[in-house]
Amino acid sequence: MIGSVPHFPVYLFDVDGTLLDSATDICAAIGQVLASAGAPPISFEVLRGYVGFHFEVLFADLFPGHTPEQMEEWIRQYRTIYLGRGHTATRVYPGVAEALAALGGRKGTATTKGTPTTVRVLDQFGLRSYFDHVQGTDGFPYKPAPDVLLKTMEALGAKPEECLMVGDSPADMEAGHAAGIKTCAVLYGYGKREDLARHEPDYWIDDPRQLVPAVA
Repeated sequence: MIGSVPHFPVYLFDVDGTLLDSATDICAAIGQVLASAGAPPISFEVLRGYVGFHFEVLFADLFPGHTPEQMEEWIRQYRTIYLGRGHTATRVYPGVAEALAALGGRKGTATTKGTPTTVRVLDQFGLRSYFDHVQGTDGFPYKPAPDVLLKTMEALGAKPEECLMVGDSPADMEAGHAAGIKTCAVLYGYGKREDLARHEPDYWIDDPRQLVPAVA
């Protein structure tokens, strides 16, 4: 049932596609890197489908024979271009701030972004104060591996049965299951409903305020 979500002591949030509508900035930066690498033009809709996955996933699909050195350079270019855009085309999804303010329990992030970038963007959009811990993917396996979730849970001193992972992508659902925690799929982000459904989320929402039991 959409919107029927019980209270959890701990909430872990994906960022892009869950808290922030950031696809325009992300895809524009990726497009510039792809153009410099000699890739054919790729539509925004296709690129948006990769948001939430690590940059390596896209380039592995497009350039299966790439070297580690090439990947390192592409990632460097992407980070420079993405941060240089200043998140000017990024927006907070409607209801996110209200939900975070009203939601009881401890809150942390579990995102493919690096931690410094995550802190910066949450600060810019006035969301940082709602989180007890900000965690990005820093030199360890990215989602759908559970590592970033486990790092956040460790920092918050949380047990799996206390936690809910909230995200918009199949990778979020996979990571949540791998970490042994419940999952909530958001329908307003970038993931397709049919793709999310294959991973059997425990809960569904189409508005972030539905996380708050009194509202749901």
